[in-house]
Amino acid sequence: MITKLDKNASRKKRHARVRSKITGTASRPRLNVFRSNKYIYAQLIDDVNGVTLVSASSMEKDFEGSKGNIEAAAKVGETIAKRAVEQQLSSIVFDRGGYLYHGRIKALAEAARENGLQF
Repeated sequence: MITKLDKNASRKKRHARVRSKITGTASRPRLNVFRSNKYIYAQLIDDVNGVTLVSASSMEKDFEGSKGNIEAAAKVGETIAKRAVEQQLSSIVFDRGGYLYHGRIKALAEAARENGLQF
């Protein structure tokens, strides 16, 4: 019998492979991205201390517009970049979370770059 591959399990494997190679520090945190069908989330994480420094998502109360498309991802990228710059964080490590660098993930990353983050 042929079984269908679980896409999320495959994504988690890819994410574990990436996470074995990159870590975030207080001076250069990791920008972690998670996307669901409805929303997109991003957070800057200091892995040394195990602390989330900055976060943004399309689920926040003050978020306007649609929640789960490319425009929403770009707004989340813009928001996370502005919040990071406020805390004097400009250099980061990008963690795409096992997702392909395409669509919503790419839109979030490019918007973050345009608003002051360097990676």
